[in-house]
Amino acid sequence: MPDSLALLPAGLPATPQLLPALLDLLPNGVVYLTPQLDAAGAVADFAFAYLNPTAQRTLRLPAPPVTTYTQQFPGSRENGSFAFHCAAWLAGGEVCHFEMLYQANGYDGYYQVAARRLAEGLLVSFTDGTEQPRTAVEEALRVSQAGERAALAAAETQRGELQRIFEQAPVAIAVYRGPTYIIELANPLVCALWGRTQTQALHTPLLELLPEIKGQGYEELLDEVMATGVPYVAREMPSTIDRYGRRDTVYWNFVYLPVRAADGRITGAMVVATEVSEQVQARQQVQALNEELEARVTQRTAELQVALQEAEKQREQLRTQQALLGQILGQVPAAIATLTGPEHRYSFFNAPYQALAAGRTALGLKVVEVFPEVEEQGFVDLLNRVYATGQPYSGTGTPIMLHDNDTGQPETRYMDFIYQPLFNAKGQTTGILAFVLDVTDSARARKQADTLQAAVLAAVRRQGQERENVHQLFAQAPAVICLLREPSHRIEYLNPAYQALFPGRQLLGHTLAEVQPEALALLALLDEVHGSGEAQFRREMPVVVPPTEAGQPWGTYYFDFTYQAYREEGRIAGVSIFGFDVTEQVEARQQVQNLNEELAAINEEMQATNEELHESNTRLLRTNTDLDTFVYTASHDLKSPITNVEGLLLALRDHLPANALDHAVVPRLLDMMAGAVSRFQQTLGHLTDISRLQQEQSQPAEAVDLPALVEAVRLDILPELTAADATLAIDLDGCHTVHFSAKNLRSIVYNLLSNAVKYRAEGRPAHCCCAATTRWAARCSKCETMAWA
Repeated sequence: MPDSLALLPAGLPATPQLLPALLDLLPNGVVYLTPQLDAAGAVADFAFAYLNPTAQRTLRLPAPPVTTYTQQFPGSRENGSFAFHCAAWLAGGEVCHFEMLYQANGYDGYYQVAARRLAEGLLVSFTDGTEQPRTAVEEALRVSQAGERAALAAAETQRGELQRIFEQAPVAIAVYRGPTYIIELANPLVCALWGRTQTQALHTPLLELLPEIKGQGYEELLDEVMATGVPYVAREMPSTIDRYGRRDTVYWNFVYLPVRAADGRITGAMVVATEVSEQVQARQQVQALNEELEARVTQRTAELQVALQEAEKQREQLRTQQALLGQILGQVPAAIATLTGPEHRYSFFNAPYQALAAGRTALGLKVVEVFPEVEEQGFVDLLNRVYATGQPYSGTGTPIMLHDNDTGQPETRYMDFIYQPLFNAKGQTTGILAFVLDVTDSARARKQADTLQAAVLAAVRRQGQERENVHQLFAQAPAVICLLREPSHRIEYLNPAYQALFPGRQLLGHTLAEVQPEALALLALLDEVHGSGEAQFRREMPVVVPPTEAGQPWGTYYFDFTYQAYREEGRIAGVSIFGFDVTEQVEARQQVQNLNEELAAINEEMQATNEELHESNTRLLRTNTDLDTFVYTASHDLKSPITNVEGLLLALRDHLPANALDHAVVPRLLDMMAGAVSRFQQTLGHLTDISRLQQEQSQPAEAVDLPALVEAVRLDILPELTAADATLAIDLDGCHTVHFSAKNLRSIVYNLLSNAVKYRAEGRPAHCCCAATTRWAARCSKCETMAWA
């Protein structure tokens, strides 16, 4: 008999059955809990080690339950119950008491709890006052807590509505708290503008999250808003920010608003912002282009030649790239074709696609003409949907009946395919890129692997010799196979293909957590399969294989994995892993995606080149117009000075002393000067003819002193008036100022007066008159010659 039984009070039987019987008879619940400690040695939870019948009945739990204390009572952390149990365990042998009203998870009772530490666990005794009449205080507490829960639920509902509005707002919004501007709220749009995630942003000081904005003025603005309570509005404020792996200069429109507490104190700030970098940069680009346009007027011919040469070079590069792309597409180990228009006519196909079509494909034919058998199978409808919606469609392992030339009968094939819409510059669908990968062999092999896996699960239930036979079969299977046993996932068997994924590691006999400690997600998945018995399937999972001693380099392979529980004697004994290698299909699809991206980049470069050529042509046309205008104006304005020179030369010839002409050099010099004037006049005439302006470019109107302008013209043509013995009368008292282009008005007056003198009647003096009327006129009174403006 144990010594402890000898300590029993007199009159009680010294029998080991006494304590179990006493616990069964107790009207209060008795529970023995064992603590679960975290890495720091603190109590993280309690496990149920024992419950007496009263505890099982009151708490509606089995003996013992599989859940932990906080799992069974999730509200215990909020109401202080869990903290009480932790304190009682830390108190050693001291008895601790606690009273609580627990109304959650199906419980509604007032409990009186006593606990003390016993050995390595915590002994807890409790009574349930549910069956006893509640005091007024208890009833009031119960009603108060129910009201609090209802109010909390309503508040949570309202908070959820506000949260959804906040998350879906079309502008960037964030709320900062305290002097260090800790980010309390940040919607997805502001996180995207910062280039950070919400996890990184929330509860982080602003300058710690975005250290690069220090010294750019933002913290001073926030300090001022916090100090004064006056909002601050900024437009196109620049800042330098690190996001998406690079440093960008961005521009913001934003407003800083003070955030006040219930008592009116300013406790933080809210920012509402939009990024306007694209608008600002576009305006800056326009300004830069205008400046560049003015600077390059004198170099228009050279720039055009360079632009044409560059365009031709780019066209040649584009042709080379397109030829290279066609060569690459022709060598891709997948069937590729491009379809144009809503009728899906072929504009390109490579050799594998022609082989898939058994030689029936030709440019310009419709899909339904080449593959009439696929129309009833719904593939033409899929093409119509992709063309109409602009949304891509993909299929994996899709069965399709195709005509077999060898047998003359339809044959079931399995295809991985992608229908990718093609768009023009306006975003309109113009065609479809069809990428088709024949995975018939893989699908059949997968079916064989599925059949093999079913045989495995059946064979596992047999005895050892049959299992050994199956293992030999696994060793030759075209798949990676691993059998895990028990909840710890101990590796009971793996075939050579599975072992090859982990060169140099000893796997057999170890648990998966020991050989793959980094695979936390896989361990969680296996736990789920082992616990629920439901199979799981993962497609195209990447597996990185390290280099081997034989010199094999690092490699990434892709597998379709099936995780399925197997049973022995009616219970789950472990999990089987089957993996099928789909690396070739994944790499082929990735290669085609890269080619699509490269083709899109080439198209964008070509479009940009065409736009640049158009802009260059526009600038050169404008420059040519300016130069033609200059030639026309210069040719007319130079006529008057050369005419003055001609008149002065004639006056010089008439007024030279007679003895001056006796010198041979004087007449020769006078003739040379007259010839030069004549040739210059001829050149001006040619320049005027060359310009051939269709219309005069508009000149800005300005206030012109008309008498002064006419007097200047009179002085210019004075030699012509004197030579023609003509008089000029001017009457401009009624019009001193007119609003017109001074340059054009001078040309008009000059042409009118000079023509009146030039085309006078021979042998008669001319009389010209300039008067202010509704129209300008220069009239020769002797020959009735008149010019109007």
